[in-house]
Amino acid sequence: MDGRILVVDDDPHVQYTLRATLKAKEFDAVVVSSAEAALERLRAEPFDIVLLDVMLEEGGMSGMKALPLILRADPDLPVILMTAYGSRAMAYEAIQKGAYDFFDKPFKVEELSIVVRRALERRRLVREVSALTQRLGGEARIENLIAQSPAMKPVLANLAVVSATDVLALLLGENGTGKTLIARVIHDNSPRRGGPFVTVTCGALPETLLESELFGYEAGAFTGALKRKQGKFEVADTGTIFLDEIGDLSLSTQSKLLRVIEHHECEHLGGTETIRLDVRIIVATNRDLEKEVEAGTFRQDLYYRLNVFPIYLPPLRERREDVSLLVEHFVRRHARTYHKRISGFTPDALQLLLDYDWPGNVRELDHAVQQSVLRAQSDPMDASCLPPQIAAYKPRVPDKPAIPSGGSLDDLLAGIERQLIEDTLKRTGGVQKRAAGLLRVTERSLWHRVKKYGINIGDIKEPPPE
Repeated sequence: MDGRILVVDDDPHVQYTLRATLKAKEFDAVVVSSAEAALERLRAEPFDIVLLDVMLEEGGMSGMKALPLILRADPDLPVILMTAYGSRAMAYEAIQKGAYDFFDKPFKVEELSIVVRRALERRRLVREVSALTQRLGGEARIENLIAQSPAMKPVLANLAVVSATDVLALLLGENGTGKTLIARVIHDNSPRRGGPFVTVTCGALPETLLESELFGYEAGAFTGALKRKQGKFEVADTGTIFLDEIGDLSLSTQSKLLRVIEHHECEHLGGTETIRLDVRIIVATNRDLEKEVEAGTFRQDLYYRLNVFPIYLPPLRERREDVSLLVEHFVRRHARTYHKRISGFTPDALQLLLDYDWPGNVRELDHAVQQSVLRAQSDPMDASCLPPQIAAYKPRVPDKPAIPSGGSLDDLLAGIERQLIEDTLKRTGGVQKRAAGLLRVTERSLWHRVKKYGINIGDIKEPPPE
């Protein structure tokens, strides 16, 4: 069969005619008598087109009311409305609500067949474009990022600035905060968008293999090097190379990277020829590079060259306003991937997602929604679909501040403020600039409070959680 068509009409004669006509044209037609039954079938199985009668049986939902519900579950599904009581105004309203086409009854079979085939072709093309966009990575636009929270506003502002230039960008943040996506956004919105975008995860390869991947090698440079091979920097020529987990580089590789940054050149392993490079560099790390410099594991001169334009990506727990929007986005994506009619979560299940602390950040949220969609047997999804650690999660309720014996309100507030500052500094690994941003105060104001309460930064420094 060429396509699966859901026919929604309460007239037995129309049902019989459409089923026979569509079958004769080699279409697979499923017939239901109400909008409610149609929505159930659409949740349970995929269809390519819906033929929907406007005036359905009394007591049930009309076709016009069902139309937005159908399109909410699958915005690309062609819906063709049919009615024996049509008017120009009704047709206009249907198209405005997203209908693919509108037919008056009785209609000519050949005309309907042509419209159905055109709708199927459109459906096929939409799917091909969607698949191609996913395969090629698409073009990531700044304005399309899901970032409505106050914590993400400075990120968006920095992206607009850095994307218009060729400056080296340093992306900072915990694992799973979306550093690879942001690197792609910078590339796709830069003058180099027409060139390649090459990603290298520095922590995934041993030192010798990483250097050969980055800089290339000559035949015979080492055992197994049977022929000359370009490095990733050469592959990224005229485009962008993204070096993730830059903090995992050995000191030897750091030295070679510094040469690339300063002189725009490198050499193959086992070679003597100088290779000129025209490539934009973006790096990322979840480590505190200042601490790595102090510990002697990261070159200070390289750090200064990397720290030209740092962009800090906040963890998901600091941008909770974005969680529901991200959930909606991931539900649509995974429902489309697994061909499921899933529109979202019940209020109780969504609240669990909102309350959870997300130590794995956006990546963990994506995986949680993916698992939920796979488990889902009905729509909307309830808490039973969620991963066990999220379904059983109980948010920690902070202890009520105790009123100190003989103390004043000022003493109590001062104690709360000191504790809040210390907790925030611990979360940021002692980085006062980031702590000030979280507390929504200036760095100078935070510095005065630290001095006022005698807080010793050296005593409370600890790595931010990953």
